[in-house]
Amino acid sequence: MPGGVPGRGGTPRSPWLRAAAAAGGASGTLLPHMTEPIGGAPLSHARLTFRQRLARRPLLFDGAMGTLLFSRGIPQQASLDQLVATRPEVVSAIHREYLAAGADAIETCSFGANRIRLAPFGLAAEAARLNRRAAQLAREARDVSGRDALVAGSVGPLASAVRGPLHISLERAEAAFREQVEGLLEGGVDLFVLETFSHLDELLAAIGTIRGLCDLPVMAEMTFGEELRAADGTTPSNAARALASAGADVVGVNCGAGPLVCLDALEAMELPAGVARSIMPNAGLPQRVEGQFVYAADPAYFGETVPRFLAAGAMIVGGCCGTTPEHIAAMRRALDAVPSAEPGAQPGVAVPSPYAHEVPRTGRVEAAVAGTPEPTGFAEALAAGRFVISVEIDPPRSVRIERTLEAARLLRDAGADLVNISDSAMARVRMGAMAVAFAIQRDVGLECLVHVTTRDRNLMALESELLGAHALGIRNVLALTGDPPRSGDYPTGTGVWDVDSIGLVGILARLNRGEDAAGSPIGARAGFTIACALDPTSADLDHELGRLEQKLAAGAQLVMTQPIYDRAQWDRLTDGVQRRWGAARLPVPVLAGVLPLHSSRHAEFLHHEVPGITIPDEIRVRMHGAGDRGAELGMELAIALIEEIRPLVDGIYLMPSFGRYEMAAEVVRRLRSGDGR
Repeated sequence: MPGGVPGRGGTPRSPWLRAAAAAGGASGTLLPHMTEPIGGAPLSHARLTFRQRLARRPLLFDGAMGTLLFSRGIPQQASLDQLVATRPEVVSAIHREYLAAGADAIETCSFGANRIRLAPFGLAAEAARLNRRAAQLAREARDVSGRDALVAGSVGPLASAVRGPLHISLERAEAAFREQVEGLLEGGVDLFVLETFSHLDELLAAIGTIRGLCDLPVMAEMTFGEELRAADGTTPSNAARALASAGADVVGVNCGAGPLVCLDALEAMELPAGVARSIMPNAGLPQRVEGQFVYAADPAYFGETVPRFLAAGAMIVGGCCGTTPEHIAAMRRALDAVPSAEPGAQPGVAVPSPYAHEVPRTGRVEAAVAGTPEPTGFAEALAAGRFVISVEIDPPRSVRIERTLEAARLLRDAGADLVNISDSAMARVRMGAMAVAFAIQRDVGLECLVHVTTRDRNLMALESELLGAHALGIRNVLALTGDPPRSGDYPTGTGVWDVDSIGLVGILARLNRGEDAAGSPIGARAGFTIACALDPTSADLDHELGRLEQKLAAGAQLVMTQPIYDRAQWDRLTDGVQRRWGAARLPVPVLAGVLPLHSSRHAEFLHHEVPGITIPDEIRVRMHGAGDRGAELGMELAIALIEEIRPLVDGIYLMPSFGRYEMAAEVVRRLRSGDGR
């Protein structure tokens, strides 16, 4: 690549410099607060917003990517840019660690992702795809973190520094830059960082290419030696003038020998008002120890240099080779001690940072996951040993929800701890359980447990709905497989069943660990209380207990049973539990299901036609003899059974039929009058 240094105040001698500078053009000089142009074309919204953000307070960029990749077993000779496709989990973890350390911006893993540097690995044709994927990974990490961070597209020189300048035509160089920039744009970057350039003409060509494709903010950084000259002889002052004229929004220095040399170069730069300064030095000089490069400057030292960077006019600080999330965390703490220019901030008063300052682990790939949320009220009641009463509510079969809310108020006032919201039970379409639960918790103030079946949603839809439910405060879930559609309103409909109830329990448990079913992080640990179902009256109890064992192994935290109607049914379950677990009680809390009967016909229908319900002959005979007192007898039988098994369970799950919530409320009131509530 031809060299060339612009003369002081003159025209660049290199044809590359002249062509690139002409293509970039000047964007107009800005006022010192960097928000409005004095001359030239108005700034784009993206560039104006970026400069306004800089005017409020300095931005902290991330540190090294390659240093951490090598520390995690990536070979020194590997193509780091290919890792966004072959080892995306490693790259994503590093992005998240820098965000957790407090970075305001993360750079894509695309520094060398141009077709010229990819060619030796046989990846030249993959340049656009790898850049697009690099941007997507960074954006996903930003989204997972929930942080208002920027994603910066990293663009480096077309050739490795150790190989010297690349002697190719301007057209070929621009084509290589264009391909990389287009990929990063498709991936959705917020700005571009052109970094570690040692030849000014190449850097100007890159700026010109970007300015021809978009009007996003551009940072342009060069690397200078201890004599304050780049490899092509360019001085910091000459570089600053040329880069500002080419349209860079930020001009600065990166890499190099360490913080002090970079600081000297930054102080030598003369920039017009409106063009910000940046500095991202290496962690000192490296030495090779047992095959690894170890850098001299520790995190504390980097934190101590931040005030000097700011005093030199830097509005963007960060790290380059050898820096880690620990370095960035130290810089974050130093920046947080600087008075903020945010609206409403008092001069000279430091503003507490919203970022986490716990330094994330960097020795292995691990998501930076926040702590587990507080348990739900339901979970707390179980943990405290309270006898819990839950009552099932059917969602409405219309767009009207008023009666459902009234039922919830009735049950709340009677003393119910929570209500269960069924999920189109019997495959009959009703309002979505999540929507009903949200309305009850918001308008009634009564905690809900939602039934979620795997019948109607594929894996993606299940996870999406659960994430949304958690965000809305719906965190008690009963995992069910669901009744087949042919038994309900839509006999020609089809079930999905990507997973069954055991699989759904596993999904919920993984969300509680801070990851989705694919192992990707979700930004924080979820706090679901995970319930599963059990049929104590199953004809094949051993099979039923075998599935329960799988649900518990997958992460179920409590059991809710199908209805039982006498003590003998419960004793049969107890015997089975004793055989399998060697104990009279299950290892997790249990809520026994109770469905009060209304009439003899009701009892016969449930026994013969509803799967999972078995009513003993004696009970059906008594209901037949009750005549028009069937509802009253059904309630008496339910209360008597609950009182009998009360010492053996952690609560009950009451299932009123036909929307008769008044009867359910009466059962709750009688039970509560007996326990002193």
